[in-house]
Amino acid sequence: MTTTTRTDDRDGQDARGDRDGQDARDDRDDLDDLDDLDGRLAATKRDLKLYLQDARDALVWKLEGLSEYDARRPLTPTGTNLLGLVKHLTGAEAAYFGTAFGRPFEGGPGLWVAGAAEPNADLWARPEEGREFLLAEYRRVWAHADATVDALPLTATGRVPWPPHNELTLGRILLHVVAETHRHAGHADLVRELVDGATGLRPTGAVLPEGDADWWSSHRARVERAARTAALAAGERLPD
Repeated sequence: MTTTTRTDDRDGQDARGDRDGQDARDDRDDLDDLDDLDGRLAATKRDLKLYLQDARDALVWKLEGLSEYDARRPLTPTGTNLLGLVKHLTGAEAAYFGTAFGRPFEGGPGLWVAGAAEPNADLWARPEEGREFLLAEYRRVWAHADATVDALPLTATGRVPWPPHNELTLGRILLHVVAETHRHAGHADLVRELVDGATGLRPTGAVLPEGDADWWSSHRARVERAARTAALAAGERLPD
């Protein structure tokens, strides 16, 4: 009986030891999972910041070499203009990465969508608002926004003053601002091309087929013919 008891005790100790060992391995696995998650979140934040800065730089570049008039003049029926896009995005970054997280940015235009200005006030530059001042404010809000992104986790919650989603995580806000800035950079692409024909993603490369004015004229005419052919096939009446 004594021998059996000692054997049972050893079996119980071995079982507890196995459980303790498994618990320790589970704890290590959990820590590894957390480290892996932290690494993925850090990489995601880094990638989003990279794409945001790429769009910021592209937008600013679209104003290079333009006169005051061309930097400000409206090129669409709704008044889209290059300097107004810069002014608007300054206000957007100030709201999303400043006010939303209790880190107010000193300066920047109020956004009309937030009720902080008259309709469209943040989408055009008044005569007394200097181009270099507005560009400097845009660059200054970059630093403020980047500091917020660096200081907070992507899961941090911010609050914006417009519906329907008033509470948003930093991750969702960062993704939104990346998308919004690239969208407005696309607007700037079109406006700049309408101003003087300049095109391209960045100064070092146009990311467009190489062709002279005659080639592009021929290409445009080809696209126009295709559009007219499709419209006629659909039974549409076309302008002369």
